[in-house]
Amino acid sequence: MSGIAQQLQRHGAGDVSDDAAVLGAYSSDASLYRVPPVAVAFPRSSDEVAAILAAARAEGLTLTARGAGTSVAGNAIGPGVVVDFSRYLNQVVSVDVEAETAVVQPGVVQAALQKAVAPHGLKFGPDPSTSTRCTIGGMIGNDACGARSLAYGRTSHNVRGFRGLLADGTELVTGYDAAGKPVSSAEGSDVLDRLRALVAGDLGTVRTEFGTFGRHVSGLALDHLVPERGFDVTRALVGSEGTLAVLTEATVRLVRSPRASLMIVLGFPDFPTAGFATTEVLAFEPSACEGLDRRIVDVIRERRGPDAVPELPPGDAWMFVELSGDDPDDVRRRADLLAAAGLGVSALVVDDPRTADRLWKIRADGAGLAGRAPSGQPAWAGWEDSAVPPERLGEYLTAFEGLLAAHELTAMPFGHFGEGCLHVRMDFPFARPDGADRFRAFLEEAADLVTSLGGSLSGEHGDGRARSDLLPRMYSPAARSLMASVKDLFDPTRVLNPGILVDAASSTDDLRYSSTTRLTKGLAFAYADDGGDFGQAVHRCTGVGKCRADNSGSGGVMCPSYQATKEEIHSTRGRARLLQEIVNGDSDVSWGSPAVHDALDLCLACKGCASDCPTGTDMASYKAEVLHQTYKRKIRPRSHYSVGWLPRWAKIGSAMPRFANRSMDVAPLRKVALKAAGVDTRRRMPAFARRTFRRTFGGAAGTGTPVVLFVDSFTNHFAPQVADAAVEVLRAAGYDPRITRQQECCGLPWISTGQLDGAAKRMRGMVDALAADAKAGVPIVGIEPSCTAVLRHELRELVPGPDSDAVAAGTLTLAEALALRPDWTPPDLTGVRVVAQPHCHHHAVMGWNADRTLLEKAGAKVEAVAGCCGMAGNFGVEQGHYEVSVAVAEQNLLPAVRASAGEARRVVLADGFSCRTQLGELAPEEAPVHLAELLARGVTGVTGR
Repeated sequence: MSGIAQQLQRHGAGDVSDDAAVLGAYSSDASLYRVPPVAVAFPRSSDEVAAILAAARAEGLTLTARGAGTSVAGNAIGPGVVVDFSRYLNQVVSVDVEAETAVVQPGVVQAALQKAVAPHGLKFGPDPSTSTRCTIGGMIGNDACGARSLAYGRTSHNVRGFRGLLADGTELVTGYDAAGKPVSSAEGSDVLDRLRALVAGDLGTVRTEFGTFGRHVSGLALDHLVPERGFDVTRALVGSEGTLAVLTEATVRLVRSPRASLMIVLGFPDFPTAGFATTEVLAFEPSACEGLDRRIVDVIRERRGPDAVPELPPGDAWMFVELSGDDPDDVRRRADLLAAAGLGVSALVVDDPRTADRLWKIRADGAGLAGRAPSGQPAWAGWEDSAVPPERLGEYLTAFEGLLAAHELTAMPFGHFGEGCLHVRMDFPFARPDGADRFRAFLEEAADLVTSLGGSLSGEHGDGRARSDLLPRMYSPAARSLMASVKDLFDPTRVLNPGILVDAASSTDDLRYSSTTRLTKGLAFAYADDGGDFGQAVHRCTGVGKCRADNSGSGGVMCPSYQATKEEIHSTRGRARLLQEIVNGDSDVSWGSPAVHDALDLCLACKGCASDCPTGTDMASYKAEVLHQTYKRKIRPRSHYSVGWLPRWAKIGSAMPRFANRSMDVAPLRKVALKAAGVDTRRRMPAFARRTFRRTFGGAAGTGTPVVLFVDSFTNHFAPQVADAAVEVLRAAGYDPRITRQQECCGLPWISTGQLDGAAKRMRGMVDALAADAKAGVPIVGIEPSCTAVLRHELRELVPGPDSDAVAAGTLTLAEALALRPDWTPPDLTGVRVVAQPHCHHHAVMGWNADRTLLEKAGAKVEAVAGCCGMAGNFGVEQGHYEVSVAVAEQNLLPAVRASAGEARRVVLADGFSCRTQLGELAPEEAPVHLAELLARGVTGVTGR
């Protein structure tokens, strides 16, 4: 560690890092700013927080508190010490069911709090879209709200007190007495008395300029300090963005969910018209009132398929309205009245809760989905959450659309219409030399527009680095002087979160993307969706942090390594931040930098982020590119030549399978061989089949619809019985399967080890063998999901061209091919429980819906396990990865298998060769099967044993 980190430890800070990878990962949050810290601290107790604060003062450093880093305004980054509360101070300390309160540490994730209090019928009211990863401390810092703030208010309405530290180390305690009167103390300090006197000296300014409507969040909440509100320090400090105190513990209010709720979708001809209808909708007292339009819906359908969005009523813009209450009949009556009120061009009462959940998910994923503008260019935060009084929303949206057109910008806006709050990201032209100036020009005009309508620059995310220097356009000199004086009282030496609210940094300083961040030459991948620019590709990550969320209940995959280690540098976002350093003109980080490889080493290349990340950040491809660029024309790690060339060695081993298998059964020899190959000696090499599939395949039968069965190297050499089963099933469905003249390889092992020239060479040969059939409309059916995904995705990126496009478009999974045979009836699996581990690449590239539909049509009860198996091709066998590989398997797969063990008619389904290999080692009592094997066997003998 450097001297700074050592000095922090000498002052009593425990877990501190100034590792280059860690600093890079914490250099940004969900904003468009980059400010590398000098150290990152992870306190385990409030005493340690005090020690870190004391060390920062002593060493002349600033301190920035951070939760999940989901701030879109840049208020969770700083140049000094960043204090991450999420690693250790993340517990629900206690729950008082009778008082309906909970005491929490600042790093507790909102969803974790919900899980802890749900058994008592309680919940924390504010529900931001980042609830699966945002922390309560961060919500307090920004005064976060969420879709249901109409019912539960902002975070400031739901905090019952807290403990914290002022910049000089004074402990601050706030709360309410038994009568509900605000109380607060700062032992040994007169700061609160001086604060009271300061506010009393200009009550007129406080009463007229602060807290003017429900989503007035910009600036400080000084309106809570007036005498008629009892000098409420708790609510005044909520939303101060870590500039006045450091939170160490909070008491929060809990609420009970209403017994009934219904969703009503109203259709409108355009977005502003929906805004004008807001006040009429509010008359029905909704608990949520959200707006979006066709721009974001079309993007979802384009990225995730036509079925990704449930059927919406006619219109080009929609309002999602939720009505709630304890009387289901009354809720239904109000819903019918709203639907019949004629407020738009259409209306739909959504009776199915699952459909409603899918629609709400679209809204929740909005921040990430809007990360690509309709133009196809990256869309940036900066003017992300402005708000106006709801009765002015229609005017604002109309004028805002004009402002976008005047600045030649496109966007996919959405927002909390019931509160007049608009969320939007725009394709600011940062790649141009004048990009920052054009960004600033837009911000100034947008600020003038929103303030002219009595609005707030921020409606829930705070001002941060994005908008603090625009506050003079919203507040009078007297109001700004008051805020500066409050900062002087609480933090006279400017230790806490500098550049925010007071003494503001410029909104155009420290931008993490500019005209110097392009990288287009010498790349292996085409990056077709990013204009051939690696810089634009890695900046897809907007920082919303969904990769940090627990995926066990979502059915998602991302991000298994973060779930195992809880280290920011092992999240998709953390890795993206390091890769952004490669293309940053002010950074010394390069392709081969140890910091980059430290961050990428535990990436499983599962591709879960390619689908689960709302922005489509594809870390598997980026990792392959980094390895390719780093080792091009250089000596590589041993595993790149062993597992990276596995198809080569498999061909040799298959020539003498008995000898190869027996050799690996000799423990000393196996250990030496594995160690020499860079493979963990606790692993076992898979056994070669006595005969490969290609040696036993009888050829096309000559009847039925022709298909090409793409037999990959893994299936051919290690699992020919899977290919045999696929042939049997395809023939039963009326297909006539044939195979290529010789063994072709998709190049996957070369891709995963970054040998992209070698991968492209194999792909070109494969395309030559498949293109004629593909162009003739003959389906290509893959067996191994990872290889099928290569044909569908990486093929077009590494070997672009019309032949590759034809092969990619013609490639199907087995389930997709069977779905094209409406007259084929699957075997009866009634009564069979299928515990399925969808392969990560299958989930990410093809989607697993066709497989689920097929199994359910056959009568099976399907449980699809979330997450990754942990093997992930070569990852799980490489030295240094075993513990993480097992930890990933323990997240979802192994618990699901154990929980269902002993059931008479249960089968474990795992199409991926690596998934079956992992189960074979970690759960040897199981006998996982491929979908082809399950269908071929029919119902006879289905026991899973």
